[in-house]
Amino acid sequence: MSAETIALELRDLRKSFGKTEIIRGANLQVRAGERVAVIGPNGAGKSTLFNLISGRFEPTSGEVLLKGQRIDGKKPYEINRMGLSRSFQITNIFPKLSVFENLRCGVLWSLGYRYTFFKFLANLEDANDRAEALMEMIRLDRKRDILAMNLTYAEQRALEIGITIAGGAEVILLDEPTAGMSKSETTRFIHLIREVTEGKTLLTVEHDMGVVFGLADRIAVVVYGEVIAFDTPEKVRADPRVQEAYLGSVVAAQQAGEGH
Repeated sequence: MSAETIALELRDLRKSFGKTEIIRGANLQVRAGERVAVIGPNGAGKSTLFNLISGRFEPTSGEVLLKGQRIDGKKPYEINRMGLSRSFQITNIFPKLSVFENLRCGVLWSLGYRYTFFKFLANLEDANDRAEALMEMIRLDRKRDILAMNLTYAEQRALEIGITIAGGAEVILLDEPTAGMSKSETTRFIHLIREVTEGKTLLTVEHDMGVVFGLADRIAVVVYGEVIAFDTPEKVRADPRVQEAYLGSVVAAQQAGEGH
């Protein structure tokens, strides 16, 4: 695989907290434009992995490369400006700003507006147009002037996705995007994620296996801080190591639930 086709790469990535090693030599190559789901049992290190990639944590050793450039050790805002954006498990929006204002905040830096406080935001036509387009994309155009705090939970998650992609990042990290949603909301949200990440590289942590198998081109299985399998959904589902380490426990839990 040529370097040009790899959007995100982890090389022997390790992270320890004191004497406890959480990430134990993780290796991963994500191709440009593909959707990858990261799965694994609770405590496997999935969130820590995301924190290392997005710059919230600094690795103990190893490398993280974004489009061939090392980003390990850089600040989150520096990584964001290099083309990687992340959403969080807990909704991360500006609750007292409207939907439109939230999205406009997200597009300003990517359009070249730095610390230009003397400019009136209302006069920034390119930023306003981009925010309007994003609102339509995430289907919140009818909620344009509603404060973010007054949106439903699913709408807030959609708004966060909009903010995440607002800066034009080519690599998107979504941390449990459908957590807390109903089945119908989850189904709609999968379609939304597919649409807004079209042509982008997506890495998502997700517990809902229906979402995983419905969204991902490939699945990375993390167990005890290592990537034990990375392949298509069909091959991962059939992998005996994955069945033993993770999927088997999920199936067993589902069968137990059906027996009641």
